[in-house]
Amino acid sequence: MARCFSAIHARLGNKILGVNSPHQHSPRFSFPPAKSGDSPDLATASSRRDARAGKPGTSRLASFFATNSLCEAKPLDCSPTVAGRAVRNAAWPVALVLVIHRVLVVALNGTPTDDFTTVYSAVRRMLDGQAVYEQAYNHVDPLYLYNPGATALLSPMGLIDDFATARTLFIVCNALAVVLAMAVMTRTVGHKLDGWLWPASLAVAFSTESVTNTLAFTNINGLLLLALSLFLWAFIRGNEEKSTSLRLLAGVVIGLAIVIKPQFAPLLALAAVRLDWRAFLGGLGIPVGLNLLAVAFIPATDGYMEKLVPYLAITRDYANSSWAGVHAYFEFGDAFYWTVWLSAAFLVGATLLGLIRFSRSDFRLWALSTSGVIFVGIFFLSSLGQQYYSMWLFPLMFTAVFSASIFRSWPAWLAAVLYLAPLSWFSNLHPDAGRWMSFFGGTVGWLLLIVVAAATTAGWWRRSVQQDRAASAGGTVSSCGAARNDDV
Repeated sequence: MARCFSAIHARLGNKILGVNSPHQHSPRFSFPPAKSGDSPDLATASSRRDARAGKPGTSRLASFFATNSLCEAKPLDCSPTVAGRAVRNAAWPVALVLVIHRVLVVALNGTPTDDFTTVYSAVRRMLDGQAVYEQAYNHVDPLYLYNPGATALLSPMGLIDDFATARTLFIVCNALAVVLAMAVMTRTVGHKLDGWLWPASLAVAFSTESVTNTLAFTNINGLLLLALSLFLWAFIRGNEEKSTSLRLLAGVVIGLAIVIKPQFAPLLALAAVRLDWRAFLGGLGIPVGLNLLAVAFIPATDGYMEKLVPYLAITRDYANSSWAGVHAYFEFGDAFYWTVWLSAAFLVGATLLGLIRFSRSDFRLWALSTSGVIFVGIFFLSSLGQQYYSMWLFPLMFTAVFSASIFRSWPAWLAAVLYLAPLSWFSNLHPDAGRWMSFFGGTVGWLLLIVVAAATTAGWWRRSVQQDRAASAGGTVSSCGAARNDDV
């Protein structure tokens, strides 16, 4: 009688509340997933038919709770859960409003920092046959820092005579590039575009300091984010599917990115580790070829080597969040500077070497994690690190949907808040501390992420060694190459 009353009460409660979802199940119960190829609705109907037929091992309770179990941590084609649909429905309006606001209001309004005018003026000088690298290198205004190959690659924007039109088109192209980059990364980690991850990533991306200032300053980093995403997608898919065309595409894309920003060159280590010479040679050959070609027709390219390269060798003490920039700003002792620098360099190197162990067993995790560790090392250790470069860490952050990820721990997300959040720390009570935090909060975030990545990789390595020992002793071994973060 009690069980009958409970069943009637539950059914009436569900009807009153409008609940008819198999997702809302108690965590105490664990039921097998539906058969491969069965849809959730078919599986539910089958379970109910079995219950009515009196087959053993089934019940109305089981048929109600057994369907639509939570997806695995590395799903390729999982159906959206109730929570996933809720996130998707909430994220799309947020993403659309933020995209429109960042483009039509923030970017078109502009800021005192203007990166576009410098580039536009330089390519216009090139098209007019004037010297490109004649600049006031003792001034703090944005300088034209691109090599001759990049100048040739960017020259089409100079064909637009009207400055306002050229700037608006460049802003729109960068915004679309960020949108497409999030779509590419969503597919790279195995999620569908009609799920929750793409709109959620757009909402997060367009709320960050990196994307907001990239559009407001009107620089090219959004297009470079798309190039990074396409490279990782083509590199991963090309190696998984043994596709020559995709690996060639990866080489072309990373080569074009290297022409614009040489900071992308260390990503060729991914191709080198996998002995993927198609991607490696493409990434190396395109920058060399374009620069040799550009020297032949761009006037006064000797100014690049004679004036710009020496300027780039100087660590500036403004708009520079790298550790070298912190040193130049505060002018503290060299002993402390080199202690921190060498320690961080050791952690980055050890992390990259440790991740190689998983380049076969967890290829996507390895590729995405390695790219992020390379970039955060560049940002912190190089002579110039600007906080809006942090958008190139988005692929690493996408690994949070995997069962094992550097971003499956709260310190990693604390680091992300420090280098991505558009926060101003200026304080009337503590003006110096607030100003320093506003300038170098990203530096703290990068260093924290380096430490978290090293600790996480060390945990994976330890677990992997334990699995190898268990396997050699005839024990049970997990099928995952990398440990879950719960085990680290």
